[in-house]
Amino acid sequence: MTAQPNSTEARDMAYHLHSYTNPRKLEREGPLIIDRGEGIHVFDNSGKRYIEGMAGLWSVAVGFGEKRLVEAARRQMDKLPYYHTFSQKAHGPVVDLAEKLIGMAPVPMSKVYFANSGSEANDSAIKLVWYRSNALGRPEKKKIISRIKGYHGVTALSASLTGLPNNHRSFDLPLANILHTTCPHYRTGAEPGQDELAFSRCCAEELEALILEEGPETIAAFIGEPVMGAGGVIVPPEGYWAAIQDVLRKYDILLIADEVICGFGRTGNMFGSETFGMRPDIMTLSKQLSSSYQPIAALMINDSVYEPIANEADRIGALGHGFTASGHPVAAAVSLENLAIIEEKDLVGNVRRLAPHFLGRLNALERHPLAVEARGIGLIGALELEAADGAAAGATGARVGAILQRNGLICRNIGDSIAFCPPMIITAAEIDEMFDIVEASLGELGQQAAA
Repeated sequence: MTAQPNSTEARDMAYHLHSYTNPRKLEREGPLIIDRGEGIHVFDNSGKRYIEGMAGLWSVAVGFGEKRLVEAARRQMDKLPYYHTFSQKAHGPVVDLAEKLIGMAPVPMSKVYFANSGSEANDSAIKLVWYRSNALGRPEKKKIISRIKGYHGVTALSASLTGLPNNHRSFDLPLANILHTTCPHYRTGAEPGQDELAFSRCCAEELEALILEEGPETIAAFIGEPVMGAGGVIVPPEGYWAAIQDVLRKYDILLIADEVICGFGRTGNMFGSETFGMRPDIMTLSKQLSSSYQPIAALMINDSVYEPIANEADRIGALGHGFTASGHPVAAAVSLENLAIIEEKDLVGNVRRLAPHFLGRLNALERHPLAVEARGIGLIGALELEAADGAAAGATGARVGAILQRNGLICRNIGDSIAFCPPMIITAAEIDEMFDIVEASLGELGQQAAA
């Protein structure tokens, strides 16, 4: 009889298929088992403490171990642990959360639809856009434009929107009617001597050329993150969103703002759309909505989107879309408490106050011999490193990520870029501690390279 694995690490390797992980590498090296969290820190099952420099997955705004969220979940579990929102049913937490989000929206919005992840929210947004086009008698108006290096999820549809090769390879993606335009990365995309405004105009001209080539009557929507997250923390150049929106208005194309990472304070305003002057027709939200204490996502739609959809659903008899856990009462209750904490503790203000210090420490790393570029806004940033001679793309980033983790800092290497997105409760002293570890780890890498 084959012996059964007994340690947590062994059982994980035996039974668990991980997300965004090389399974064979996991088999060779084993997992890091995180046991608990407190504030900006997490602890593994040996008791080692780490600064969580990515707030989990860009998401734990209020930090780990927030007792108010635990208690909000407990109260709701005790009262109504589950109910759905099908067939004209609702419950108090989902009604309260929908009302709260409409009141927070940076532009007029009409309705909120709830899902369980950013992927589902973006998937749902595109389905509703297609439904709207049919309702308006424009069945040909179905194409969606996304961007190279944009990230929008991992369902078949949202992964198609994503402009990253590993989300497409061997999955037979992208699906039809999904197009990709220029990544607005100034350093890599601009011509010599071209300033940011000129580069932004160039991005808008390339978008317009794509629209004209495909036929404006076939393009339904453009989707974009205010700041690109998983594509490497790409901050748009000056004038970018103004130029893009001019083109979209010219050709009657909806704007979907993917606020899954930027929403609820990350860029120094409640929404990234405010930071960059975006006026979306649809907004998708998740992550910091509940600080990821519960799986929940939302999309908000304005009247120009809602009214045709409502008319079409009335004609058919129902809107044939929904998830079992859409607007789950526990997730909604936790989200409401999480938003209350963000407001009461002025965490958006904390981001604004600390951003100069955070970005100052980040930008100082650009002087390191291995650094190519530092970029960021608010409390989100990345340091891009030079690939070592002969090394595969991403190998340097992976080496640095491993050194950082060994030294007590969990970050995320995106290719050869190291991303930072700490909980919004972080202090100036903790920012210093985080970047001190980064500096020391880069020193270790340099010593290894010189050896």
